[in-house]
Amino acid sequence: MSGLTFRSTKAHWTANLSRPCSHGPTGLFVPPSPPLDPEKIKELQRFITLSKKLLVITGAGISTESGIPDYRSEKVGLYARTDRRPIQHVDFIRSAPVRQRYWARNFVGWPQFSSHQPNPAHWALSNWEKLGKLHWLVTQNVDALHSKAGNQRLTELHGCMHRVLCLSCGEQTPRRVLQERFRVLNPSWSAEAQGVAPDGDVFLTEEQVRSFQVPSCDRCGGPLKPDVVFFGDTVNPDKVDFVHRRVKEADSLLVVGSSLQVYSGYRFILTAREKKLPIAILNIGPTRSDDLACLKLDSRCGELLPLIDPQ
Repeated sequence: MSGLTFRSTKAHWTANLSRPCSHGPTGLFVPPSPPLDPEKIKELQRFITLSKKLLVITGAGISTESGIPDYRSEKVGLYARTDRRPIQHVDFIRSAPVRQRYWARNFVGWPQFSSHQPNPAHWALSNWEKLGKLHWLVTQNVDALHSKAGNQRLTELHGCMHRVLCLSCGEQTPRRVLQERFRVLNPSWSAEAQGVAPDGDVFLTEEQVRSFQVPSCDRCGGPLKPDVVFFGDTVNPDKVDFVHRRVKEADSLLVVGSSLQVYSGYRFILTAREKKLPIAILNIGPTRSDDLACLKLDSRCGELLPLIDPQ
């Protein structure tokens, strides 16, 4: 489990980031998988070669190799390792103490979360876009790793942790700007994190949280929220319609690193099935749509995707 320690004085901030060295950031949160099967590689290569307007849907499984844990992976996901559960939208909206706890934890986790970098799977999909193979990329992740890799034909279905939204006036600001405001408001606050969650959240005690000061919107004084879809919230209908149109334009669909347990992503698989698109799934472990796929691969995304020639 990663550990973070934050100490602040008015003039000096330090963060101590540590993780078990034996696993490294790429293996710590990736579930076990069988060795690459040459025949399966050939099948995926054929699927990609025949695709002329490929739509890709990615989930948390593509980012575990960058050191970001997911929720559902067997043995290594957050649900398997802890009894912690992600914050609920209604709780965040209704309760100032809930928002205080969330932002205190997010403040401590942000330096590590924001420093994660794309892995070979992200770079492969970016290359596919540059070469004209990728028609559109839909990610359920909020980590900005596809943007960091250079993808532009991209919809962040659940938003992005690197943006902050005012709940009153809608003003958007970069998350890095808010980090500095946190520092100014909390010059002597200190906390040690007990583990990191998939959305950059960390685990703190109530005592640590109680004295943490949370800034309001610079423009109107309203409460601030990360520009992401929390559990229990719904994706913007216009965004959903936009992605449905991209699916209908596509001639094939590839799922990368998602169990498709959340309906917000699964609905696009149903649209692809209605359009009779061929569906391939690359994910370690079973998914909600295995029976709809013409090809299922249980491999690490970062090991397999770079082996595929997109031309």
